[in-house]
Amino acid sequence: MAEFGGFPALGFLVLFSVFASCVVSRTHLITSGTEILDVDSAISKTRDVFSVNSDKVQALKQDVHERNGAVLSFTLHTRLSIRGGADNDYHSLTLARLGRDSVRVEAIQTRVDLASYGVRKADLMPMADSELAEEKLEGPVVSGTSQGSGEYFCRVGIGKPATQAYMVLDTGSDVNWVQCAPCADCYQQADPIFDPDLSSSFSSLNCETQQCKSLEVSECRNNTCLYEVSYGDGSYTVGDFATETITLGGSAAVNNVAIGCGHNNEGLFVAAAGLIGLGGGKLSFPSQINATSFSYCLVDRDSDSASTLDFNSPLPPDAVTAPLRRNSKLDTFYYIDLTGIKVSGELLPLPPTTFQLNANGSGGVILDSGTAVTRLPTAVYASLRDAFKKGTKDLRPAGGVALFDTCYDLRSKKSVEVPTVSFQFSNGKELGLPAKNYMIPVDSSGTFCLAFAPTASSPGIVGNVQQQGTRVSYDLANSLIGFSPSKC
Repeated sequence: MAEFGGFPALGFLVLFSVFASCVVSRTHLITSGTEILDVDSAISKTRDVFSVNSDKVQALKQDVHERNGAVLSFTLHTRLSIRGGADNDYHSLTLARLGRDSVRVEAIQTRVDLASYGVRKADLMPMADSELAEEKLEGPVVSGTSQGSGEYFCRVGIGKPATQAYMVLDTGSDVNWVQCAPCADCYQQADPIFDPDLSSSFSSLNCETQQCKSLEVSECRNNTCLYEVSYGDGSYTVGDFATETITLGGSAAVNNVAIGCGHNNEGLFVAAAGLIGLGGGKLSFPSQINATSFSYCLVDRDSDSASTLDFNSPLPPDAVTAPLRRNSKLDTFYYIDLTGIKVSGELLPLPPTTFQLNANGSGGVILDSGTAVTRLPTAVYASLRDAFKKGTKDLRPAGGVALFDTCYDLRSKKSVEVPTVSFQFSNGKELGLPAKNYMIPVDSSGTFCLAFAPTASSPGIVGNVQQQGTRVSYDLANSLIGFSPSKC
């Protein structure tokens, strides 16, 4: 299935007494309607982004290990040396991220709009089954924003023997693909280009296979299936559609996964070798392995920490759950049944149908790993922003930055109190967001902005800035989304 989407990405040991104290403190803050934002820590991270130790980065490519007896993880630092220093300060990096993010959001919304009118991409742009065990699979997830692409990456083994590569992790995509030799046109990536001739498990698909027929844009040449996936920013990948063995971290290998072998690729995939699609379509990785669930925890976008992508793992018992909805007109995206938003503990005055997913495929709220900043309908955003401003009258305002219109000059502060923000779901559950997930630095000088943005189009989108530091579980079997803070 072709995509319109762009790119598009922490265990502690503490004394029980300290932990208990923190719980009491956080409960008090939520009750009083404010959260503490650690300004010093956030600014420090913006400066550390550009501190790259190339020897350590090289060593981290090999660093895959077992944590807590089951979860596989590895650590990744920002690899700005690979990007060649395109952004030399945090403000420039922020503007670049937001620019790419706007392109992705526009592309997602366009795709949903077309689907609601019954139009597929194949109608607009023609192209220029295995039996898999339901075992628990795991792989590491790391922040990829320092690569200049704005996604999260997972370390994947491709073929037999496995060739290790960083792959974009994307819930807004279905087709898996990797750059392949020989390259007619390949962009620069962190690892060597995958050579299918060196893999004993690589097998091209013919045009009569179900996998080939499931592609939205394909072509048949000498009875070999060719694929094309193009994205909203003009990026694309074209090549042979095949089956291959995929290994996540140190988990058991999965055979016969349909994957694109891209010989002609271009776009904002900087450093990544390709993409693992986690969407709801037939060709996505979860669908192909018949996964009953998957989960990820997205580390701080400026962090050198790592977490995991897990398949067929149970929903944590303490997770805040929300109903998972699907769009009958478009199976790629996962919708969350959001019904309201609270600021400072007060529910915003919104009509009951504000976030409703309509029968024609319009409306609703998508939960997306590739979008950075949460987009809300214009009237909803205005209501949230105005309520937030009422609780920040003692903070010094700053000028807007790109799509952010609510910013503050916190350069003289070590920490500040800001209004709480939480999401309310149709099952009555509520998810409170940490302050650092909605008040974010946009430079290294102390300018922070409210990380929400308005959109005049549907659907709304909950982005990865709001998901950071939380294990997000997709219980596909029971149609639930689970949020487990600090379960990375």
